[in-house]
Amino acid sequence: MEKPAHLTVVKSNKVVEASYLLSLSEQRVLLACIAQIDSTAELTEQYQFEVSATQIADLAGLDSVANAYRDLKKSADKLYERSVIINDPDPENPQVTERKTRWISSIDYIPGEGKLVLNFSAGIIPYLSRLSKEFTQYKLRHVARFESIYSIRLYELLVQWSSVGEREIEVEWLKKQFQVENKYKRLSDLKRRVIDPAVVEINKHSNLWVKYGQRKSGRTVTHFQFQFGLKDQPKLRKHLSEEEIKQAAKPGETRAAVIARLTGTKVDDFAKPGETFDQALVRKRALQDVKKKLR
Repeated sequence: MEKPAHLTVVKSNKVVEASYLLSLSEQRVLLACIAQIDSTAELTEQYQFEVSATQIADLAGLDSVANAYRDLKKSADKLYERSVIINDPDPENPQVTERKTRWISSIDYIPGEGKLVLNFSAGIIPYLSRLSKEFTQYKLRHVARFESIYSIRLYELLVQWSSVGEREIEVEWLKKQFQVENKYKRLSDLKRRVIDPAVVEINKHSNLWVKYGQRKSGRTVTHFQFQFGLKDQPKLRKHLSEEEIKQAAKPGETRAAVIARLTGTKVDDFAKPGETFDQALVRKRALQDVKKKLR
């Protein structure tokens, strides 16, 4: 396996938004194997992937390799039984609304080498290989130090919308996809045990900063609203004076395009002639909401 700094995880968005529950060690094993896949090439069920306890310890920065050996053995015992539910799996067959498949078709644990050898299942392979569109990718090192099982899931949901910098997620949808709908029925418990620890870890260990708020329908909180961005990206100015806009404008450039270019809001190629920045941004967000509902 390559050095952790060079490994990239690539998944179909269908998997990013799928419903499943994995332990932390199981997630690390699967991600270490997924990062070895050439997502643009063909993958077959016969292709084997290897990951060792020392590699996991190095990847996650574990102080004890013994703990990595223990976790690897636990993963070998449980991973074969784990499944994932993919919503609307086949665009050409809309009658199929859900597909349940195993992650792997076989797994071997080699105790003398502290190593797992596994094969991905035929049902999951199409969402990991030959990906030319609608996929999410990130460096494995950005999630390797997470300790909450929900941090990786939330990080992926945010990275999926990295070009926008914000995402609104329905509370009930998130509970279903994380498979905690029967575990954390109270919103306060969901925030305390799932959302807040994930946000803290993403801010501490990953390449993203993130903060979140809530949206209500009546008195009930129905959505979490996340804002996020790259940590190494310079802070962008959102408030510009009319004089600054006027001086920065290029010949023929709309006001919305000027503001977008200076603030990095990326609506410059979206704005219509004569449209204000706020109008273009509202229209773009409305279109994104429609696209989300149509997925």
